[in-house]
Amino acid sequence: MFLTKVKKGIAAAGCLIAMATLTGCGSNNEKVSEGMKLIGELDYQGALAQFEEAEELSENSRLIARGRGIAYMGIADYEQAVSCFQDALLGSNGLVEAIDFDINFYLAAAYIKNGQYQEAKEVYDAILALRPEEEDAYYLRGSVLLELGDYENAKLDFDKTISMDAGNYDRLIDIYQTLENLGYIEAGQTYLQNALDAGENQMKAYDRGRIYYYLGEYQKAYIALEEARQDGTAESSLYLGMAYEATGDYNYASSVYNSYLAQDSGNAAVYNQLGLCEMKKGDYQKALDAFQAGKQIEGNGIMQSLLFNEIVAYEYLGEYKTAAVLLDSYLTAYPDDEKAERERQFLATR
Repeated sequence: MFLTKVKKGIAAAGCLIAMATLTGCGSNNEKVSEGMKLIGELDYQGALAQFEEAEELSENSRLIARGRGIAYMGIADYEQAVSCFQDALLGSNGLVEAIDFDINFYLAAAYIKNGQYQEAKEVYDAILALRPEEEDAYYLRGSVLLELGDYENAKLDFDKTISMDAGNYDRLIDIYQTLENLGYIEAGQTYLQNALDAGENQMKAYDRGRIYYYLGEYQKAYIALEEARQDGTAESSLYLGMAYEATGDYNYASSVYNSYLAQDSGNAAVYNQLGLCEMKKGDYQKALDAFQAGKQIEGNGIMQSLLFNEIVAYEYLGEYKTAAVLLDSYLTAYPDDEKAERERQFLATR
């Protein structure tokens, strides 16, 4: 552990270390495993009950505290989550193990959700002191520094992140979006343009196309993404459709999405984007159908977006009672969604 150094998401911490390796699946931690499974199903109260039973059975105390922290994050009780992650770190035997890094990433994410950016920064400082090549920690610390208004040091961390893997265009776009969201769009576009200047000829058509998309150069994006679409990937079709949406050509965009889904009906992200496109066209029934089709895909990874968009579609269709019932259920699962809370206030007036 290294809580003693810190004394105290942006991103889910579990992306770095496989969940199964940390939950201790097996006879000794069966209740912990059940709790983690319920978290995956968004049943956070049920998960907490499983962790209570795990404690009674003397299962691994660190894994119990970690699981509780994740569950409390799910119900937006971030102060309690912080306390649980701290307890999990204090349960260390003194040797720094993979689980200590995992828990610290979760701790930082809880601090961020609670608006405690300085504390989150200190966690990332501690992680990087022990793992100076931890690329994710540089990116996340840069994001926190940006929240703290420290652009210069944030830029240093973003520069370090890019230097560690210049060909990681997913991360490059993450950095751009972080900068854009906090009002530094020109700085973000500079990163994108620098990547093009440095290696446009070596880039895959898909990477080139989406960088042009974020730069707002949609004609160039069309050309690259049409080429990339020949590979048949959902991502290429998504970006191609979004590029056409950006110029107001919703009919062609929806045809791109439908063309992909005719070949592969198992991609929820494409259904979700198709639904959003149909909303822009004013065809709310088709939008609803698309969102509901996406919901049927198990393990789709974007259930929150699909559920919220389904509610909005019902609102546009004038089915306010159905929307209100679904919104109550949604807020039980995602209690810290401020946009959804505003929707509930709106529906109360209908």
